[in-house]
Amino acid sequence: MEERLVSVIVAVYNIEEYLPRCIESIMAQTYRKLEIILVDDGSTDASGSICDDYAGKDNRILVIHKENGGLSDARNAGLERASGEYIGFVDGDDWIEKEMYEAMYEACEKEKAQVAVCRYKQITKSGIIDASAGNSVSLSRTEALEVYICGDDRYLIYNSVWSKLFESRLIQGMRFPVGKNSEDIMFTTKAFCKMERLAYLDKAYYNYVLDREGSIMNEKAGERRMNDELPFWREQIAYIREAGMPKLSDKAAYHFYRRLLFYYIDFMEKKETRIFAKEIVRQLRDEKAVIRRIYRESFVAVGDKARMKLMLAWPGAYYQAVKAYDKFVIPLRSR
Repeated sequence: MEERLVSVIVAVYNIEEYLPRCIESIMAQTYRKLEIILVDDGSTDASGSICDDYAGKDNRILVIHKENGGLSDARNAGLERASGEYIGFVDGDDWIEKEMYEAMYEACEKEKAQVAVCRYKQITKSGIIDASAGNSVSLSRTEALEVYICGDDRYLIYNSVWSKLFESRLIQGMRFPVGKNSEDIMFTTKAFCKMERLAYLDKAYYNYVLDREGSIMNEKAGERRMNDELPFWREQIAYIREAGMPKLSDKAAYHFYRRLLFYYIDFMEKKETRIFAKEIVRQLRDEKAVIRRIYRESFVAVGDKARMKLMLAWPGAYYQAVKAYDKFVIPLRSR
């Protein structure tokens, strides 16, 4: 069977220190039929020149130089030029294992899946976190969406596009929202709602650099969560409902409200972020009727019902209860 072209889109912005490792890891892939699209998003360091140097070494590499427009804009520029029947994404400060695209491509072809997902290693300053088990499984759209929305300890199906390989027909016409962070949430949600089958590989083929200085994920976390992330989660809830899956939409809403409770505690920890904590309280109280309807469902944990009830009535008491639990109960359980 003739191999099909895989386009790999790499957004590049001021990462000269990390970029060679990233590009070389893609060039070294055991799956050779690649189109490697390096999108220099107006870098002011040597990143653009590095892209050009590697293009001179490998004719599979195409370089796009553009004005700075952010990660979404760079990925969109890559999508405009991509000609592969499958499309993958790699962030320029990360790198991938040499078997990644061969494994994901073969899984898609074998399972007749439109998306493949692999695990990833978290590369931190204190070490490497890898929870791979090494097994593979094929999931229907319904099964994969349930895992994606609700979580499952057996799988790690996350919203980030860099751990995935998409059949290009599935995402034809789809683009990332420019000027926003957490842009992967809706891109992945839309792709998953359109697919028929997903191939899951429980092996960490992707190496994700978690705490690089200067990363957009480490800057202004409060603003990013409130202005970008939370609106995208709300859009996800609405999109799933409009796609004809009201039960799954309610489950997405449940996990969204759980997330708000976690963020509330985080924001209360620092004086400068308590303004965001107040905004979360306001949003929860404005949506009290919806929350009460969803929290009557059988899929809502009993403990979560109690936590939400306390939060809606006395946010300060909820915060103190969580802190007391962390201080006294958790140490006892760990003995």
